[in-house]
Amino acid sequence: MDFQVACLKAAKASFIERIRSHSFLGRCRRGEVCLGELKLYLEQQGIYGQYFTRYLCAMMANLPSNEAVMTLAENLFEELGLVPNRPKPHHLIYREMLERYSLALDGTQGLPGTRHLIETMFNHCRNLNPAYGLGALCLGAESLVPAIYGDIIAGFMAQGAHARDVEFFQLHVGCDDGHAEALRDIMVEIASREPEQIGRMLQAGRELVAARLEFFSSIEAAYSQRAQDELTTV
Repeated sequence: MDFQVACLKAAKASFIERIRSHSFLGRCRRGEVCLGELKLYLEQQGIYGQYFTRYLCAMMANLPSNEAVMTLAENLFEELGLVPNRPKPHHLIYREMLERYSLALDGTQGLPGTRHLIETMFNHCRNLNPAYGLGALCLGAESLVPAIYGDIIAGFMAQGAHARDVEFFQLHVGCDDGHAEALRDIMVEIASREPEQIGRMLQAGRELVAARLEFFSSIEAAYSQRAQDELTTV
């Protein structure tokens, strides 16, 4: 069991380092991302995030025990605003954040990188072998969120945002480490019985990191193209 824990911890550290090396997050940390590009990120992240409860439900169907299902159900209940201390659904908090920046997701099209990220996550969560969905959600999502959102918050703050303007990100920086640890415990339990599963979990995590890097690159490319188009029409 110690070996599995060590492998997952090492993978988490490696994946965080890799994702934070992307130029988009680096520019956020340095305060170099303009508000227009951050707003484009908000839209695309919102499209991806609309499916999050469905990722959870898809994976829960393939978990090996009722105990594991209940662990994931706690995350689902929190997302839906069904826990006493956090009664507001997360999608409403996100919508309020969008409204502060005069944005809405209705009619917004997903960029190629966004569509690929959604497809990659769904494919893993639907896999009958739960190792893939767990690796995708834990190593490729929840474990990364505090680091990613910390950089995103820095980008917004550099553009004059207040804490209330990025409440959704602040909330997830604080809670997603706990979600990742709960997922990791399930992964360790599975891998301790079936050691070959650890490789599948790591593979899924790597594929989600790659998809998320493509997601950021897609945002950068789309914003750069938009800026060029605006210049040519002036």
